[in-house]
Amino acid sequence: MDAPVKSPPTMADLEDQVARLREQLIQADRLSSVGTLSASIAHEFNNILTTVINYAKMGLKNDDAATHTKAFERILAAGQRAARITSGMLGYVRGRGNRKEPMQLKQLVADVLVLVEKDLQSHRVKLETQLECEAWAEVCPHRVQQAILNLIINARQAMSAGGTLTLALRQTDPSMVEVVVKDTGCGIPADKLPHIFEAFFTTKEVDEKGQGGTGLGLSLCKEVIEEHRGRIRVESAPGRGTTFVLRLPTVKAGAATGVRSQESGVKGRALTATR
Repeated sequence: MDAPVKSPPTMADLEDQVARLREQLIQADRLSSVGTLSASIAHEFNNILTTVINYAKMGLKNDDAATHTKAFERILAAGQRAARITSGMLGYVRGRGNRKEPMQLKQLVADVLVLVEKDLQSHRVKLETQLECEAWAEVCPHRVQQAILNLIINARQAMSAGGTLTLALRQTDPSMVEVVVKDTGCGIPADKLPHIFEAFFTTKEVDEKGQGGTGLGLSLCKEVIEEHRGRIRVESAPGRGTTFVLRLPTVKAGAATGVRSQESGVKGRALTATR
């Protein structure tokens, strides 16, 4: 008996397959970012545990109330720090779906910084923040956090000898808010700058461990921002660092509204800001 002839996949079947593969790709990029930060986060947890153990011993060795209060306060602060890191990591890794919600961007950025602060310190990168902007945007939180985290990791890797990372929020007009990630690293050559948002294109060299860039991070960043009806641009020059600017439509605090689409753009020129 002849086997039944299998029908060719329909367009809907192919679209579903592409959607599943795309989600797997996004999750792989997310896990890759976590892997990059894992050593620094493990070191931070070791510091937290050391703090808890030392102050617990101090409390046990001393009977006076003032010492007990101090020990409990330090243990509580360390525990809260660990809880923030754990919560941020789990929320980032488990992020699912594309539901957008109104969110104050400075809180979203602050949640990302919980994950990267120790990593930046361990690589001699000074962090400067300008997060006074109160603007809200309608976002899928874990998707936008993934884009910002990718840019921060790229910036840190571009400053192999240390440097300064500036993370800023600014509202250039009532309808748009900008997230700025600026480094003092090696910069991007002019001939490579037009290609950095292409999938699988990377400027990173393979290191002694055989590891290099996947070429996925920046293409996913561009995709995320365009999904949010925003745009991304970059300014860079070799030896003068790189600045990425993510522009997102604003909404009223706590209320989602429709906004018009913006196109993505790339600007390839040397930075003019004072270093």
